[in-house]
This record gives sequence, structure tokens and C-alpha cells, in this order.
Amino acid sequence: MTDDPNKPSQPAAGPAQTNTGNDGIPAPRVTPRRAGRISWIWLVPLVAALIGASLLVKSWLETGPVVTIRFQSADGIEVGQTKLRYKDVVVGVVKDIRVSRDRSKVVVKAQLNREGSQYITRKDTRFWVVRPRLGISGVSGLGTLLSGPYIGVDTVRGSEDGPAVYEFIGQEKPPEVANDRSGRRFVLQAADLGSLEIGSPVYYRRIPVGRVIDYQLDESGRTVNIQIFVDAPNDKFVTSESRFWNASGIDFSLSGSGVAIKTGSLASVIAGGIAFATADEGQAKPVPADTVFTLSSSEVQAMADPDGTPFRVDMIFHQSVRGLKVGAPVEFRGLALGKVVDIDLEFNPKEVQFYVLVKTMLYPMRFGDAYDQLSQFEKGADYSGQYLLGPLVQQGMRAQIQPSNLLTGQQLIALDFFPDAPPVKFDSSKMPIVLPTIAGSFDRLQQQISSIVGKIDAVPFAGISNDLQSSLKSLNQLLKGLNGKVSPQAAATLKSAQNALNKVDNMLTQESSTGGNLNNVLRELTAAAKSLRALGDYLQTDPAALVRGRSADKLPTVDRSRQ
Repeated sequence: MTDDPNKPSQPAAGPAQTNTGNDGIPAPRVTPRRAGRISWIWLVPLVAALIGASLLVKSWLETGPVVTIRFQSADGIEVGQTKLRYKDVVVGVVKDIRVSRDRSKVVVKAQLNREGSQYITRKDTRFWVVRPRLGISGVSGLGTLLSGPYIGVDTVRGSEDGPAVYEFIGQEKPPEVANDRSGRRFVLQAADLGSLEIGSPVYYRRIPVGRVIDYQLDESGRTVNIQIFVDAPNDKFVTSESRFWNASGIDFSLSGSGVAIKTGSLASVIAGGIAFATADEGQAKPVPADTVFTLSSSEVQAMADPDGTPFRVDMIFHQSVRGLKVGAPVEFRGLALGKVVDIDLEFNPKEVQFYVLVKTMLYPMRFGDAYDQLSQFEKGADYSGQYLLGPLVQQGMRAQIQPSNLLTGQQLIALDFFPDAPPVKFDSSKMPIVLPTIAGSFDRLQQQISSIVGKIDAVPFAGISNDLQSSLKSLNQLLKGLNGKVSPQAAATLKSAQNALNKVDNMLTQESSTGGNLNNVLRELTAAAKSLRALGDYLQTDPAALVRGRSADKLPTVDRSRQ
């Protein structure tokens, strides 16, 4: 009987024995398999599972929330490739890009890292696409030429306690100043933007200390609000007495002292710039951030004394205002007190005539100490113009148009006192004030010339011409009569006189006896004159000769001792 090979063999009780078959070949020895043994190969999937689980747990722990950012376009943004960076540290990656429902924006979904998501998901966080840019402040984003564009992140320091925000509006341009940059923001109000742009420098003593970060129109639309940022620690120099002015371009002036040219840096000439200084350091006080200042057009205007709140004054002129333009100065004895803001042609239906209404703005502080003194006249006035101009008009103040430049024909309005001006009714309570006017000197000259021309026209030149012609005819006839009757008699008389003169001339010649006698008389008179001169000289030396006569001549004595 043959043994079943699948049946396990029973272990021998004693020492192992070798069984041999009929043919003498030993039978194989079978060792039984141990029950419940685990193979080591199962450790490989177990370790892989543990590693995968740890990676999943790590990924779950490191994965932060998903934020939605809306941009104008997705230029340069790629899913899974474009990173989000805060201070050049990767804080997320773009996971999805799609177009908004209204097709006005591009919606970008970005997966943030858990670390740092608490300060990124805040309402003041800003996102923008970083690309190579060439601006006024320099070249930025050159690193993206190799790595590709990425989304920059900027957030406010210390904003972790606020509520989390997951939807944002991306900016098309990078912010000029980071939120965590040390310094303060200020607002400048100007009539227009001029040549200023975002990034234009701000100077203090010709040293750049800040830049323009934004600008927008005021709510009223009359001014432009320019936001500047001054870096620390230079922001402490912005005080209550700081004056700002536009330092753009080149300041060229020509005066009696010569030509003066002032210019800032090359950046301010090209892109504009703002400068500021302290007017009165003794009165300077610190100011908080977002303080509003006025931006002047020049340094001279900025550093001038304050003008105060202007008040409106209207003037009515009945003569031509040719050459008077908006912006023309209003002067008082050569000092500018204001300017013209509007010129309108009006019609008076009662008098049925046209007149020119000139609207001006006067600055009361430009009157100096007179402003405080005149304020004592009308203490109950509603505004400064009432007590400022009321007493002056009573003393004869009037407005007059005068030439400002004879070459260009420009005109200005001059305020002055005219004692001979006729009195007028001045209502100081009327708003705006209507200041009485007087005709200008040029208009008066025109009136005088017109009066003279009128008088000349009234002269009867035709009658005078007829009289002169008749008088000339009479004179001509008289001359003809004189020439015909008087001329022959006058010619005979002149001929007789000529003959008499010839006879006198013949008598005075030396050849005639009369001429010789006259010569002898003249010789005798000459000799007598010499004798009288000699007598006078003798009497002058010896006056006593008139009494005792002429003394004898003295002979010269001879000194014999020398012989």
C-alpha cells in the first residue's frame, strides 16, 4: 500500500531513522511547517501607508483657507504655477482661474498656507501681479523675467485680531508704500495736479524724504487731493507751520538784478516733485497723520504770510474793459490785495443800458495792521468785508481800471482815494459788496480829447478862410499901389542920400584939405594927452609942487674917499 503524499508524516518517537525502499533508495525527509508565522514582506506596504498618512496629515495641517482675488485680467497667471509671496516668502499658490459671471473681472482662487493665513485674510490686505515695470521710482520686478510673474501680498501689521476676509479686489499696480513701512501719510490740496505723478519725490531741504502715493479729485470737484508719504524719521519735520509747494520744472525769472534760474533734481524736472519747509520754527507743533495742507504753485507764494479767508467784491464799469482778464490783480497803491475771478456783461432794464460786472476776491489779511484797526469801526459786521471797506468808501475810495503793461495792453483794477469823487450810496450790508467805481485816466483822456475835437469842430473854419482870402486880396492891392507910387519917390530919396555920403567920404580922404586939417588936430590932441599924463605922474610923486613949485634938479655927489 502506497502512503498518501499529502498526509503529514508523524514524527518518530526516537532518533530519526532512515527508511529504505525495496530498491535500497532512502526515502525523503519531510519537515512540517510551523503554524501562524507572518512574512516580513508585509512591512513594506505598512510603512508606505504610514508615510502617506503622515503626508496627508502634514498637508492638512499646512493647508490654509482658499481666498478669491478679482483682477482685470489673468495675464501671466497660471494654475499650479503662480505663487503668492509676502516679503518674497511663498504663502500660497493659484488653484483655479475663471471669468466672473458679468465678464468684467477674472476670478483667481488661491490656496494659502496655514502658516501666515491669519494675517493675510484681513480686509486691508492688498494683492497685485508682480511683473517687470519701468516707473518714475525705478525699475521693479526684474526677477520675474526668469521665474515668471507672481502675486504680491501686502498686509497691515498687527491686524490678526480682526474678522477673516476671503474675497479681495486685486490692484493693477503695485502699491508705492508698503503698509508696514515706517512713516506718515499727509494730504495736499491743489488747484490742479500739474506735472505730478504717483512716485514723484517729496523734498525737504533738497533731500528726498518721501513720495506721492495717490491722488484724486475732491468731492466738490474744485481741488485735487494729493496723498504723500514721508518716511520716518523725517516725518517729524512736517509740523503745523510746514508749507508745501510744487517744485516741478525750471523756475526762470528776469529782474533788475539779472537772470535767476532755479531747478530741482532731474527727477523733479522730468516727473515733477514737491518740496516743503517750515515757515516759523518757533510756532511749529507736531501734527497727526492725514493732516491736510495747501499745495502752492511756488516757493514765494508758499512762504508768504497767510492771506486769510477771501471775500467777494463786485465792481460795475460802464466803459470798455478791453485788456482786463480773469486773474488780473486788484492793487491798492501798488500792493496786490486780490484778483479778478470773473467778468460778465450785464443789462440794466431800468436804465436800458449794458454794463460790465467784474467779480473779484480780496484777501483781508493783506491789509496788514489796517485790517485790525478798521475792524473797530463796525464790530457787529457779519463778515470782514463790511467793516473793512465801509469806512474807506466814505473817505473816497473807488475802483479804477488802469493800464498794467503798455506793450501788451493788459489792464488791472486799482483801488485808491479820490477826494473829488462824487458821493455815492454804499450799502455795506449787501452781499456781495458792490464797490463804487470811477472812470480811468485813459478814459478821461479820451473824453478830454473828444471835448477838444468837438470844440475844434465848432470853429467856423470856412468863414475864417473867406475872411483871410479877402484880407489877402486887399493886402495885395495895397502892395501894388505902393509899388507903383511910393517906389519911384523912395528911389530918388535913396539916390540923394547916396550922393551926400559920397561927398562926406571925399572930404575925409587924406588928399583933401579937410582931411589934412583933421589929421593935425588929432596929432595935437594926442600930444596934449601925453603932457597931461606926464603932469599927473609928477604930481602923484610930488604933490607939494602945486604950492612951492617945481624943486631944482639935484646933482649927483662924488665920494672922494674912494679915489
